[in-house]
Amino acid sequence: MTEESQKAAAYQQLTRVVEATLSGELDPLIWMAGLSCLIRDALGFFWVGFYRVQGNELLIGPYQGTFGCTRIPFGRGVCGTCAVHQKTIIVPDVHQFPGHIACDTESKSEIVVPVFDETGQLRAVIDIDSVEYASFDRMDQDYLERIAKMMRGLEWSPIG
Repeated sequence: MTEESQKAAAYQQLTRVVEATLSGELDPLIWMAGLSCLIRDALGFFWVGFYRVQGNELLIGPYQGTFGCTRIPFGRGVCGTCAVHQKTIIVPDVHQFPGHIACDTESKSEIVVPVFDETGQLRAVIDIDSVEYASFDRMDQDYLERIAKMMRGLEWSPIG
């Protein structure tokens, strides 16, 4: 089995587990905590977590990994840039990303995926870091965006 087919199988299994364990749950905090754990366990990434939209900044949410940045202004770093553009960002080498925030020097590559509610309002971003360069590709983006779409119907609190 190739590395690519192993990754696809891991994402397919992850999707089944997410559907089996979180289906019917409406609390975003439970989803964020559960997904952080499930994604990290399934794919072995260095850091997996969420940043929640609060006003014009992102506040750290549930995560798995080393201590993360607690607040990120919109437009700053990969997460803040994702929040402004509201599109997935894949960064093969975080050291080459203008304005990258080095929360942990072990991080080498990153993917950040926006999470929207059912009205299309940005609610959070999924942030995943790897200790390897160029760890993320279109397959990661496709599966993670599908997982983010599963969160649209959750009972999101008003944004402060």
